[in-house]
Amino acid sequence: MRVPGNLLVALCLLVGLASSRGAVAQNAHVPVIKLAQLQHYLNSSADTTYIINLWATWCKPCIEEIPHFEALQKQYANQPVKVLLVSLDFAKDLDKKVIPFVQRRQLKSTVLLLDEPDYNSWIDAFDPAWSGALPATLFFNNAKQQRLFVEKPLTPALLQEYLSTKFSLKP
Repeated sequence: MRVPGNLLVALCLLVGLASSRGAVAQNAHVPVIKLAQLQHYLNSSADTTYIINLWATWCKPCIEEIPHFEALQKQYANQPVKVLLVSLDFAKDLDKKVIPFVQRRQLKSTVLLLDEPDYNSWIDAFDPAWSGALPATLFFNNAKQQRLFVEKPLTPALLQEYLSTKFSLKP
């Protein structure tokens, strides 16, 4: 059977679009984790300053501050500083919302999706005073017994202030 030229071109374009979408989705890997997996970081004894930002795609202040965390990751790339962007979106929204968001923003920091729908069962792991509001950020270095929890949007100036005064880090 002979396939008309314009149909063949259309089929090739469709196959190309489908394969390119698959390739893009593979580049934005966002593991879905449980609290036990996040505890690996929370309990780390390494002399590393962790910055765990809790955010969601539906939270406007969260989205506005993400570039600041990306800049920190780049700025402290040669120091023991690790930025984790932990999405609190629903796991069912991973492919529809979270991965497209990560792709559009070209995020370089580690992005994880915490799939723990019963917030009351794990909120205290971050800070007993946390109301559950977003954005929220936990800074810690367990080796140096340093910890700071902030439940508000952060500016680049505040981030630098916290890292330099509380954690003695210089860019």
